Amino acid sequence: MMDAVTTDEMTIGVLGGTGAQGRGLALRWAASGLDVVLGSRDAERAEQAAAELNETLAGVEGAATVRGAANRDASEAADVVLAAVPFDAHEKTLTDLVDVLDGKIVIDCVNPLGFDKQGPFVLPVEGGSAAEQAQTLLPGSRVIGAFHNVSAVILGDLSITDVDTDVLVLGEDRDDVAVVVELADRIPGMRGLFGGRLRNAAQVEALTANIIAINRRYKTHAGIRITGQGL
Repeated sequence: MMDAVTTDEMTIGVLGGTGAQGRGLALRWAASGLDVVLGSRDAERAEQAAAELNETLAGVEGAATVRGAANRDASEAADVVLAAVPFDAHEKTLTDLVDVLDGKIVIDCVNPLGFDKQGPFVLPVEGGSAAEQAQTLLPGSRVIGAFHNVSAVILGDLSITDVDTDVLVLGEDRDDVAVVVELADRIPGMRGLFGGRLRNAAQVEALTANIIAINRRYKTHAGIRITGQGL
């Protein structure tokens, strides 16, 4: 567990940090004061993306500075690692980092989707879901599925002060889930909710196809909200 490190003290590594989803979450976490390291296969690309985020964060009170590094260096430096890579790079990226990710919480937000003339559709995944695949590839890591259904456009626009969405957090260990829920809650307007064990990740990943279809039809950046008494 992470008893010795509070979320305020954590360093978050973002694999795929040069992509829109990774950059957006990195931006919001850095704006909340968290230390963030963007990872990429190309360290120079990661450093350039970090420099651009730091320009965006200029003048944001309490913001941390974002760093860029190669994926391996970012993983080594981080307490918690977010995998935000394209699905076709998912298996290789994680396999190459199995040693440095050992013992760490790895948040998987990868959506296995394809696109054709009819729109987005779900790709079959051996093992059931990208998150479950990640846990198989990283047997020494504690994989949590989260942040699948969040708009990268909204994340990347700090003029939108509240990110009006819930995040379903899926995992086996409640303490690890609580860490990721707290990371979601750090982003204004966002709320993390326990969504079940990792075996339930497939439908959460698949829901992104529906949300993309909604966005295209209604020209918006939709999210989800869970209703109910006591929430």
